[in-house]
Amino acid sequence: MSVTRLKRKNRKDRAKSARRRQTLKIQNFQPVAKGVDIEKIKEEFKAKKAAKK
Repeated sequence: MSVTRLKRKNRKDRAKSARRRQTLKIQNFQPVAKGVDIEKIKEEFKAKKAAKK
């Protein structure tokens, strides 16, 4: 008897590992941090709070 390769199982295993790699990539993705002006945001909150009173 010779050794035969199970092609369907091989395709299934490759697809499973590809899905796993893709989900790990998505989980590890960090969005690009944009330059945010914190002081400006604080002033906006103070302005909203003052307008509320």
